[in-house]
Amino acid sequence: MTGTEYANLVAAYLSSRFSPRGLKVYREVRVGKTIIGKDRCIDIFCVSEDTQKAFAIECKFQDSQGSVDEKIPYALDDVRSLPMPGCVVYAGSGFSSGVLHMLAASPHAAYCMPDPGQIVSTAETRELDHLLAVNFGWWDVLVERRVPIASERLI
Repeated sequence: MTGTEYANLVAAYLSSRFSPRGLKVYREVRVGKTIIGKDRCIDIFCVSEDTQKAFAIECKFQDSQGSVDEKIPYALDDVRSLPMPGCVVYAGSGFSSGVLHMLAASPHAAYCMPDPGQIVSTAETRELDHLLAVNFGWWDVLVERRVPIASERLI
């Protein structure tokens, strides 16, 4: 899978899963400058029709050992410099264990590997689902099918 194919897969998942909530998903949107002064092109740009809140997503897929490890710290720094909330989504088996630890520990990164045509949350998409839920206030995504606790049941 190429990086473009991965970004298209994630974008299609987000559109299928969250368009009923009024989320519009766009590919390759230009937004300002990177931390080194280059024109920035966001891989996936999400906008809520209801609130006009936005969320930017940079995609990193690596299925073989390579130079992507050196790009991850830069990608995390760059997403933190965005003028809006955002994250780096990642998948693939080509990341070193150190970089995987860095990504897993970052509040600005989310593992995401949806299946083609997937429209429900799974362990493979949950991290990104949760970041979007927090950004857009979709608290039902976080609590899923849990029932609120009644105060009289606690005594």
